[in-house]
Amino acid sequence: MSIRILTVDDHPMLREGVAAMLNAETGMEVVGEAGDAEQGITEFRRLRPDVTLMDLQMRGMGGLNGIRTIRGECASAKIIALTTYRGDVNVREVLGAGARGYLLKTALRAELMDCIRRVHAGGRYVSSELCAEIAAHAGDEPLTAREYRILELVAEGMENKRISSSLGISVETVKSHVTRIFEKLQTHNRTEAIRIALRRGLLREPID
Repeated sequence: MSIRILTVDDHPMLREGVAAMLNAETGMEVVGEAGDAEQGITEFRRLRPDVTLMDLQMRGMGGLNGIRTIRGECASAKIIALTTYRGDVNVREVLGAGARGYLLKTALRAELMDCIRRVHAGGRYVSSELCAEIAAHAGDEPLTAREYRILELVAEGMENKRISSSLGISVETVKSHVTRIFEKLQTHNRTEAIRIALRRGLLREPID
């Protein structure tokens, strides 16, 4: 029997391209498509596919929460994140939510097929280039909840005084937290800290 696949992505052309590619592969069949996570959840409940391909960057609840919801309802669900996000933080978060695979949209056709077959068989799959990124930061000290919030406010363009007022803490405390953020991200300025945080998945760019 063919592997029954559900694709969830907000770009119709990408869904069509993936569907055409998968339907042309022996032993695979796209049985449903969805344009956002909410619709993806509905289609998963209706179709019970063998494998679900889930984009992460979508309007509404987003792919990560979509994965969490589906896995919460069906622990045996086999979900692969098919995304443009390359950050090690993204990968760990998505796998922690219950996804069995993590693949970049730039992956070659053969890798996509291999990933689907491996996940369908009960295994896991993460792109090799992402495994290297995860390994590079395996021993890093994570940001605390307070540091993460300050990083978000820094990314919004707030200066230390405004952050101090927003969080109800002293300016000196803000400066101390910013210094620790820089140390953990191995940088010395705000612009570079934001760039690194976006690349690794600590921060995400807004959806247009």
